[in-house]
Amino acid sequence: MSRTQTGAVSTSTKAGGAKPTKDQVPRPSASLVIINDKDEVLMVQRTLQASAYAGVTVFPGGNYDPKQDSSIKMTAIRETFEESGLLIARPISSSSSQKMPSDAELDRARHEIHSNRMLFKDFLDQHGLELDVDSLIPFTEWVTPPDYPRRFHTRFFVTFLPAASSTGFKSGDKRERIPKPDGSQEVVTTRFLHPSVAFSENRASKITFMPPQIYILATIQDVFSTFPDRTTQHAKIRELSGGLFGKMVINPRKMDANANGRGDAVLTYEGDETRGGKKGRLHRSEVKVGKGGVSTVALRRNFDIFTEIESDWFNNSLEEQEGNKAKL
Repeated sequence: MSRTQTGAVSTSTKAGGAKPTKDQVPRPSASLVIINDKDEVLMVQRTLQASAYAGVTVFPGGNYDPKQDSSIKMTAIRETFEESGLLIARPISSSSSQKMPSDAELDRARHEIHSNRMLFKDFLDQHGLELDVDSLIPFTEWVTPPDYPRRFHTRFFVTFLPAASSTGFKSGDKRERIPKPDGSQEVVTTRFLHPSVAFSENRASKITFMPPQIYILATIQDVFSTFPDRTTQHAKIRELSGGLFGKMVINPRKMDANANGRGDAVLTYEGDETRGGKKGRLHRSEVKVGKGGVSTVALRRNFDIFTEIESDWFNNSLEEQEGNKAKL
């Protein structure tokens, strides 16, 4: 199980922006993978005017803000609220008279928080809410390569609906609930997609992804297809989170074109035969680079992510990131 080879997966995006700064420290960020009771995953499409990853379909998320966030999990929940309207929170009081915010109050708060006219914490306090951070489980970390103009160290978390306490939509298209900051929009669509549907739309060039989204969606799809029972699916995803998979800090590195004999470039990950793994072990994405940017062709992962990840693959990565991670 989980020996993944996801073929014909395409991703196109322009890097753009300024030239990379030498030794640029990746910005801490967080992204939330929300799985509903229909095995669908919440995804948002970024606006074409976005400063990073314009037009790409991603999991909701964004940068850690020390003025707004007391933890990186709070970042994941706040950004998800701003981008989708879905709030992973619960009433502090168990009183039956406790009321959750109305849709109008949620939308108004999203505008205020997004434009920094309101602190997320103050909104929660006003409505007697606390974040359901315990429902978030780690599901890999990704660090943008050094030669990119904007670098991020993104922690990905998974949570399940309806197990998580939440306010907002739970399934299907919800295109009208998008953030509406003054003068611009951060995302243009917000909806739940089954991984198989997401990959189908990707192959048809209806939506585009980045390598982390492909990697995580392919992993979830593997679990769904191997274990049809939803209770077992969730248990297996939690098992991955609690093991070495959930702790992986992935630093993609680009190999030379023609490295695989087909003229494609290759993004390698820790544990690949070129990155500390044994001979023949593949942990990589094959990509094509064109005028439109980077196109990910296939994820190649020929080992079992439950039993065959080795901790020493990531020792250097973990040490390199320890400084930033300690405060979050």
